[in-house]
Amino acid sequence: MNLSQKSNENVEYMVEKIKEKLKVLNFGAIKPTHFDEEMYEELRDIYDLVMKKNSFSPNEMQAIAEELGNLRKNK
Repeated sequence: MNLSQKSNENVEYMVEKIKEKLKVLNFGAIKPTHFDEEMYEELRDIYDLVMKKNSFSPNEMQAIAEELGNLRKNK
């Protein structure tokens, strides 16, 4: 997967991998369709951070969830 290219497929991949790594049940409310390529770089930064770490404190998980919520596209 080449994440250097902005695409809906890459957005979907990153969101799913973040959800898998954090193992949070409440992330069902966050779907790849909530994001678009406009916020790609910010989503990639979150993805890179999440993939680097092996574990997360509850505060870190909440902060990541809040950041993802901030990136959601307005409907």
